[in-house]
Amino acid sequence: MVRAMSVALRQVIGRLKQQILSLCVEVEGQVEKAVRAVRSRDLELAEEVQRQDREVDLHEIEVEEDCLKMLALYQPVASDLRLVVSTLKINHDLEVIGDMAVNIARKVRGLQFEPPAELTSNLSMMAEKARRLLRDSIDSLVNLDVTEAASIRDRDDEVDQMKAIVRQEIEASIQAQPDEVGTLLRLLAVSRNLERVADLATTIAGEVIYLIQGRITRHSTSTQARSGDG
Repeated sequence: MVRAMSVALRQVIGRLKQQILSLCVEVEGQVEKAVRAVRSRDLELAEEVQRQDREVDLHEIEVEEDCLKMLALYQPVASDLRLVVSTLKINHDLEVIGDMAVNIARKVRGLQFEPPAELTSNLSMMAEKARRLLRDSIDSLVNLDVTEAASIRDRDDEVDQMKAIVRQEIEASIQAQPDEVGTLLRLLAVSRNLERVADLATTIAGEVIYLIQGRITRHSTSTQARSGDG
């Protein structure tokens, strides 16, 4: 009986891992498409991001339900319990990242009908850094790489710094080009959502560290996270 339950638990854990990785792929795709839609003023692509959000929401609910069933039926302990707890948190973070992608995509309609204010080089760079941060946090989960997960914190600081630069640039542009204030404010909103994506990617990396080492890193420095000092 115990062996049968152990085999069943391993099967459920395998399915849970596949589900969360599938959600990672969906959400990363949403962010990439949303950024591309803003760059190219592609309304059709922006609407695709918004339609996909329903699928992400349903997927997130499915993962949460399976986690709760696993807790109730198998009462996992040790690393298996950490896997369920981490999956629940990462699942929620991914759903919120999907919402941020939708927020970015919604700005495209307003950008279409206003004077063409191209993304500044810093905003474009910020978008790429945030997207890369998300990709690497997902990679750290796939590969169970605690070193990569810990390094993500430093790179989140880079995104925060770029957000401040972008804000200064946009505020200066508003003063110089008040007729383009609508476009510029939408781009500022894009930068805020990108910053949030980066923050959530960092949170996911923290959950990866917890999953591997059983340590909660929310209030530790990146150096402590790497060394294992609490």
